[in-house]
Amino acid sequence: MTAPRRSGRMPVPVSALALGATAFFALPFAGLLAEAPWRSVGDLVTDPATRTALRLSLVTSVSATALAIVLGIPLAWWLARSRVPGRSFVRAMCTVSMVLPPVVAGVALLAALGRRGLVGGPLHDWFGFSIPFTTVAVVIAETFVAMPFLVLTVEAALRAVDPGPEDAARTLGGRPWFVFRRVTAPSIRPAIVSGVALTWARALGEFGATITFAGS
Repeated sequence: MTAPRRSGRMPVPVSALALGATAFFALPFAGLLAEAPWRSVGDLVTDPATRTALRLSLVTSVSATALAIVLGIPLAWWLARSRVPGRSFVRAMCTVSMVLPPVVAGVALLAALGRRGLVGGPLHDWFGFSIPFTTVAVVIAETFVAMPFLVLTVEAALRAVDPGPEDAARTLGGRPWFVFRRVTAPSIRPAIVSGVALTWARALGEFGATITFAGS
């Protein structure tokens, strides 16, 4: 027996509100396109300073996304499946990191990793290593504000996935990493892809925390 098909018709008020929301998002982009200096785009793209800025943005955003994958997916796995106390606090920190004003996030990074920061101070005094106002600082700032998008997306998918295949794999002798790599990860691949895309887009567009922690 097949499931009944859902009707595609929507109530008129819902359709009208959806159309208004679409216009709300579309109009600013239309205005931006209308005001863009299209006649000088070629000169802007070929300008050495512009090319350097674009290259730096791409390199740092991709690096931040890669770092977020390495750190964020295990964190999401731990938040979704661990029973260790303190998970709610860690999740709250991820959420706060995502909603902090960008300049405040930059100040927080300076307080932690600056030359007089909690960790940055000893690094500078003992090893002469300074993080702020470097390319490494750009990657750290972008990862700090962008990684929560990956963590929360993947955690939600892990909580929603059917645990039956994982339990069966463990019953057959699969180790936790093998079960995650061969059973869990494929089942949440769309969420991982979406989280990675959101993380990269957020890292690419990050400015406030970067200019505060890493400079111009």
